[in-house]
Amino acid sequence: MTTPPAPPTVRRARQDEWRETRDLRLAALQDPAAPVAFLETYDVAAARPDAFWQERARGNATSDAVAALVAVDADGRWVATTTGLIEEPGATDVLGGPVAQRQVHLVGVFVRPEHRGAGLLGRLFDGVQDWARSAGVARARLCVHVDNPRAQAAYAKLGFTPSGERFVLEQGEEIELVRAL
Repeated sequence: MTTPPAPPTVRRARQDEWRETRDLRLAALQDPAAPVAFLETYDVAAARPDAFWQERARGNATSDAVAALVAVDADGRWVATTTGLIEEPGATDVLGGPVAQRQVHLVGVFVRPEHRGAGLLGRLFDGVQDWARSAGVARARLCVHVDNPRAQAAYAKLGFTPSGERFVLEQGEEIELVRAL
């Protein structure tokens, strides 16, 4: 009998992992749900210079206000990611709206199709939320497109509920979901 592979390790992305950061983002932008799940297109992201990805990786790894968590399988392949952005009251969020309270905004959520349904999303969110809690944050939020029921169901399983806020973006209408940390 063979031993099942070890579950992927969830950890914060490192500064030197800009290529992996880029490659997983490009994979996410090729997912069939990408048009309603992300605020940029594959073509835009693929055209970005290496310096952009190097700066993104540096910020994701070293900032007190941003943290990217990744799931890495036993072969070193990145299989999932999400990023937490700490938002401060009075600031403007990534959607252009005002921030009313201190919170962590989960963005860039992606799990490779062959790893979905195995609990990775919950592990990633727990990691981001542990990071945010250590910074004194007590509320998490994320936004999901009204035409992305798969993501809505996954977030509901993790305890996220609609706040009542909705946003209309270029991609269409988004629902804000929240969860206490």
